[in-house]
Amino acid sequence: MRVTSILAIFVLFWTLSLFLVLPFGVRTSEEAGETAQAGHAESAPHSFSLPRALLRAAIVGALLTALYVANYVFGWVTVADLDWLN
Repeated sequence: MRVTSILAIFVLFWTLSLFLVLPFGVRTSEEAGETAQAGHAESAPHSFSLPRALLRAAIVGALLTALYVANYVFGWVTVADLDWLN
């Protein structure tokens, strides 16, 4: 497998992981012990750290990419294993 293919797979997994990790570690104003400002929804996050979310997504994306490449190299799950109808 080429490095460019691995990089493209990482970008795909990173993008998916970013949406998966966004809700984790986010607290509302009530959970942070403060009152919500006027005009803000009660469920709005009190503070949001984009670098932390990007780092978490990068870690999850790297793990998923490593698992995908390992499966590609060692052939743990093949297309024949996924053919449940026949």
